Amino acid sequence: MDQVYVSHHPLVQHKLTLLRRVETEPKKFRELVREITQFLIYEATADLRLKDKQVQTPLAAYGGKEIGERIGLVPILRAGLGMVDPVLEMIPTVRVWHLGLYRDTKTLEPVSYYNKLPQEADVDLCLILDPMLATAGSATAAVDVLKQWGAQRIKFLGLIAAPEGVRRLTEAHPDVPIHLAAVDDHLNDHAYIVPGLGDAGDRQFGTG
Repeated sequence: MDQVYVSHHPLVQHKLTLLRRVETEPKKFRELVREITQFLIYEATADLRLKDKQVQTPLAAYGGKEIGERIGLVPILRAGLGMVDPVLEMIPTVRVWHLGLYRDTKTLEPVSYYNKLPQEADVDLCLILDPMLATAGSATAAVDVLKQWGAQRIKFLGLIAAPEGVRRLTEAHPDVPIHLAAVDDHLNDHAYIVPGLGDAGDRQFGTG
């Protein structure tokens, strides 16, 4: 579990509590997803490589730094969409691709229905975005797809995970760091995280 990072920032824990409440309406839910994601992306990108950049201040030349890596975002449709804009606000130069995966209600395994990756992997770091890491079927399948595509460095960014999901993803891909706001108690019989927050896609978009 050396690659699992759970944020203990007080603001993350405060906002996560508000996010979980059954009374939190979709508009506020989306706002909280945005805010928590920005805290998590701040922590998940602490090891980005930098390169030198010379700029001119109003008073003098300054030898500064800029991000020296090409970054690709891969939100898992549809719940991962709510995590894209906050990352773009923090790192406007990232590229965004989409993977469509849904969980079969009988087998609970992922089914791929959409893949919008370009022909070649031309980024240094891929960030998979998905609010919930439940069974980890979709996350594991997404990493499989990205590695087959040629991605060399991959990180998973989510809000809440179940221990079962963390274990499955780390066993399948021990080289993929997992950044989370919380690891909850367990999965129920329907593969929902308990206590969790319900269906993240439904709660973001007011469906279900």
